[in-house]
Amino acid sequence: MLEPGMLVTNPDAPDWGTGQVQSNINGRITVNFREAGKVVLDGGRVMLIPVVE
Repeated sequence: MLEPGMLVTNPDAPDWGTGQVQSNINGRITVNFREAGKVVLDGGRVMLIPVVE
């Protein structure tokens, strides 16, 4: 379960860099990526990978 504040990467778009989850509402995940800005993704179609620091 992805929660606001978590850091993630998108393996389908590694050039986006690391992103911070802004919200996760009904499977629609808003992430602010370093290189791509704010992106809304369908959690059922995209597998975001949590970043462990």
